[in-house]
Amino acid sequence: MATQSASRLAKLAATIVDSIATLESSLQVHGVPSPSFDEDAPTLLPRDTVDVRDAIIDCAAEIQDMLQGPLDLMYRHGSALTLWEFNNCVSLQAITRLKIANIVPSGGQTSYTAIAKQTGLHEQAVRRLLRHAMTMRVFREPEAGMVAHTQASRALLDPVANDWVGLGTEEMWPAATRMLDALQKWPGSQEPRETGFALANGSDRSIYQILEADPGRALRFANSMKAYMLMQEYNSTHVVNNYDWASLGQVHLVDIGGGAGHVSVELATHFPNISVTVQDMENMFEGADSQIPAELQGRLKYMVHDFFTPQPVKADVYFLRWVFHNWSDKYCALIIKALIPALKPGARLILNETCMPEPGAISHWREKYIRSFDLSMGASFASYERSIDEWKALFAEVDQRFKFQGVNGATDSALSLIEFIWVSEE
Repeated sequence: MATQSASRLAKLAATIVDSIATLESSLQVHGVPSPSFDEDAPTLLPRDTVDVRDAIIDCAAEIQDMLQGPLDLMYRHGSALTLWEFNNCVSLQAITRLKIANIVPSGGQTSYTAIAKQTGLHEQAVRRLLRHAMTMRVFREPEAGMVAHTQASRALLDPVANDWVGLGTEEMWPAATRMLDALQKWPGSQEPRETGFALANGSDRSIYQILEADPGRALRFANSMKAYMLMQEYNSTHVVNNYDWASLGQVHLVDIGGGAGHVSVELATHFPNISVTVQDMENMFEGADSQIPAELQGRLKYMVHDFFTPQPVKADVYFLRWVFHNWSDKYCALIIKALIPALKPGARLILNETCMPEPGAISHWREKYIRSFDLSMGASFASYERSIDEWKALFAEVDQRFKFQGVNGATDSALSLIEFIWVSEE
């Protein structure tokens, strides 16, 4: 057994050495500096380095897991007995709630004493919280008693990024602690009011209703959704690049639940053959008309619409990005059924959603990420991330006239483009 372990260790180490050489060679070609924790380090690597980066991450993580005993392994990954990952949330909660990133000057440093004075916390509490965060590479202590930025902490100067982390520590973390309670209390429930989130809030309402009643929490949630656009895996360029939109000819596309229409703007800008109607709730469109680029005037418009009610617009393409993953099958079926009255033969439904992989089919760290995301959807929405077979089954159950056409994606995209065509005759 020891020989097998040593052999595996040697193989992993060799893969890391070879992969790092490949990565650094590619970075030199692109003129991109080597990764670091420096606050001004690049946040994204070139797209053609994604596979080799994944290999390095997975091999390094496996070595660390292999060299720890079973209890240490569970401790690092978040045993309920040690509260390891919960303690990560404690320090991050303090940093985001108190906006500590804004207290530390960019390119400079400040003291624990100064941070304590501005936050109202005792200096000892500030020191212990930030020194814990520093073990996650969030902030650094360049000299005793002083705090400076790392790349990660500097990112929190962006209010959108700060709200994204804050959503995790203030909303999703409490919901996660009650998820199992909800699963036991309401086995198999598809109701968004029967969740860990509802229990954590002492409420019988859904996450939507709870957040709507608190403008501050609702704004943080909305900002958090914007933060995903800053991440390579969720960037709208994947929508533009991973489907042959030009081949559709002149089409009218309805972007259902499209928010302020940032993805629609990208599509219409790159493809003159597409005109767009963006649909969402009225509060999503505040000031949106004034933001339409001059070259898209007449090709992009906004329309208030509740996607649970019958679709009033007959179009060639209906696009839904990250809509269904918030809802259980019961409510997804209602959304799909509401489209049917407007569908003409050949109408396309294109979803931009996660396709859950088979175990081991993608890099280990990516699989861990999306399976964690899947649990968060269950804890807060009573929904889940679906595999391609589950997507097919969902549409087939609603109506057999939805025919699956295919799925497109990319290694560095967390979301796929899933296409169905309506084949009914009028």
